[in-house]
Amino acid sequence: MQTGGGRKSHRLRRLVSGGSLGNEQLTAGVAVLLVVLLAVEGATLLNLRSLLTVHAFVGMFLIPLVVLKLASTGWRMARYYLRGEEYIRRGPPHVVLRVLVAPVLVASTAALFATGVALLALDERHGTLVGLHKASFVVWFAATAVHVLAHLLELPRALRCRVAGLGLRLAIVGAALLAGALVAVGTLPAADRLQDRATALVGIDPR
Repeated sequence: MQTGGGRKSHRLRRLVSGGSLGNEQLTAGVAVLLVVLLAVEGATLLNLRSLLTVHAFVGMFLIPLVVLKLASTGWRMARYYLRGEEYIRRGPPHVVLRVLVAPVLVASTAALFATGVALLALDERHGTLVGLHKASFVVWFAATAVHVLAHLLELPRALRCRVAGLGLRLAIVGAALLAGALVAVGTLPAADRLQDRATALVGIDPR
């Protein structure tokens, strides 16, 4: 039986976090932002030589949002396996998504962004690292396509529902966007250098 103090503490936690519904709404909000930004990132692949700076800038901008998405989905799974009552009632994702798609998606995401950061830091455009970046992209794209299609219809409902703690969730997403902007701006000189090398190799001016 909960004491008065325990009941107040429970209500406060629900107000701040929104429980499993709040977690779902946070995940959905971040997912929408990622879809938009990843579409921009994908568009740069159509002319990567001249849009390499944009490609690198958006890629760096994405990192905090990707971390937040992994954290929110990881939290749901952790709460489910730790027998959190709300999360047990909502149930886990489909077994195929949970056992097959999710591990591949997490691993390929880590590899894709790690190799991207390494390419920018080392100022490389050829070699093994580039090959790993491309290979991880192929695996990531396939896993992401399955993941997005599986959850696409859930997004409108999750975004529309009224759940306590909306202000906190917006603040968290805003902080991730600000962190992404800072990372992207901070690495812009390195992206420009990489673009200059690409331009010099083919003798074009992207501006």
